[in-house]
Amino acid sequence: MSAVANLAADAWSSMLRVLLHYRRSPGLLAVSLAVPVLMVVVFGYVFGSAITVPGAETGATGATGATGAAGAAGVSGSGPVDGYREFLMPGLFAMVAVNGIMPTMVGAARDVGRGVTDRLRSMAVSRTGLLLGQTLADLLVSVVVLALLAAVGLVVGWRIRGGAADAAGAFGLLLLFRFAMTWVGLLLGLAVGKEEAAGQLVVAVFPLAMVTNAFVPTGGMPGWLATVAEWNPMSAVVQAGRDLFGNPSAPAAAWPMQHAVPAALLWCAVLLLVCGPFAVRKFATHGT
Repeated sequence: MSAVANLAADAWSSMLRVLLHYRRSPGLLAVSLAVPVLMVVVFGYVFGSAITVPGAETGATGATGATGAAGAAGVSGSGPVDGYREFLMPGLFAMVAVNGIMPTMVGAARDVGRGVTDRLRSMAVSRTGLLLGQTLADLLVSVVVLALLAAVGLVVGWRIRGGAADAAGAFGLLLLFRFAMTWVGLLLGLAVGKEEAAGQLVVAVFPLAMVTNAFVPTGGMPGWLATVAEWNPMSAVVQAGRDLFGNPSAPAAAWPMQHAVPAALLWCAVLLLVCGPFAVRKFATHGT
């Protein structure tokens, strides 16, 4: 078999291994599916009544420069709470993508700690294929999670106000970002090497998700914090989603907010080019 055929075969076997783990752990799959629903309820209904999004009254513009009077009516006349939910949903989509770090990081650390990584390294298999299979399995699960989250969003008032092609591009970008995040998780898990330590490291994902424009406009943050939030990779993905879905967004002057789609693609490329090769190298040289 050629090198490409070997890589594909090993990636397929690795992907099935991860998917079988989900099948044998229905609780893990249930949590993965239930969390998005809880996120919509908590953020959409608890925060929605307290946050007003500038520009939400237009309902048809997702451009970065959308402006409007704070306190105006919500999207399409549905009220400010519904306007906030339209602002919120792209942020929740991006949060699902960022959460790709956690299962792959814990899974990689678990394999290292239990000796699975050493056994796999002793076999004539493609290192890249093994890791690629894990990321592809996670990507399949995330497709289901994003679809469920989108369905819940439609129920609570979120709408896709852009074209079908733009919406498809938004979901494609979210999956690409999730794919990049899984490689970040693999690298961290292989570096940590212990499942317990990886579980504790999960809390580091929280600031990455919260110091963004996902839940509140950055205009109300202190200047230095707004700068950090607007240059956060997740913020670029969130803003790109709002632009492509046609959902309301608050004005921001930073380059990633003004050019959200190119910025999001650039961040994905950087993460993949850096974390992918380093993860493969760490896997191949573990314990040596």
